[in-house]
Amino acid sequence: MGFPGTWMTESESVVYRVVPKCACSTIGQILYYSDHGRYFDGDIHDAKDGLHKWAMDESQPLIEANVSAHRSFAFTCVRNPYTRILSSFFDKICGIQRNGKRYRGNLVPMLVQKYGVEVGDPENGFEFDQIKSFRRFLLFARDTIRWRRPMEPDIHWSAMSGHISTFIVNGGRYDHIFWTEKFNEGMQQVLDRIETPVAVEIDKVPRFNESEGHGPKRAHPVEDYFDDLAMHLTYEIYKRDFQLFRYDFENPANKMPVGEIDLDEVHAKLGE
Repeated sequence: MGFPGTWMTESESVVYRVVPKCACSTIGQILYYSDHGRYFDGDIHDAKDGLHKWAMDESQPLIEANVSAHRSFAFTCVRNPYTRILSSFFDKICGIQRNGKRYRGNLVPMLVQKYGVEVGDPENGFEFDQIKSFRRFLLFARDTIRWRRPMEPDIHWSAMSGHISTFIVNGGRYDHIFWTEKFNEGMQQVLDRIETPVAVEIDKVPRFNESEGHGPKRAHPVEDYFDDLAMHLTYEIYKRDFQLFRYDFENPANKMPVGEIDLDEVHAKLGE
């Protein structure tokens, strides 16, 4: 199994477990900059050098040796499940991807046909009933996660605890988990505890949001998308995420965590 979704700087200063839709583009660029003194020109997910990634065969033995021996500081980053699933919907389902096409080819047409989801298009300014469509997408996301139909769950809406657990189950240990909602503070805590070839000033780091600008803007406050049933579905999908990472299930309007993350609890619950 190894360590899927794991990135490591070439200097081996730090190890990062990627969690989709949790500032991963910005974090990847910070790691790249901390070795090379410049940002990668393009989407960091496309970088084939300058950063070790588990997806690249030549990086695997280096990552495996480092993580198994816990030679470097290891961290990851999480996000409120309500805003994360909303972001997945607007980016992956409604948005046009970097290649100019819809995400995963026939996925959106299938959602339109089987779940009655509308996504709008650039020609009409993405005009559609966002709340109704999102709630139908949420039903689809639940079906993929609970029953793995009509397809396997996608990495962008599968639970954060699932991504994070593979690192633990295969022998890794996290030194820090922080919240996207307190990004600068959390990333600074990582930088304070590692030695990097190039110093990073967190306040000067641009935000690398690769999904920005190719789809509709969210037209309503977060809480408007989640009626009682939508909240129930979200909790069914992300119960562990709410509990382990201390997010407020009762109030979708509150994106901030309501307690501290207990690393020992995370390792105990996700290492089973």
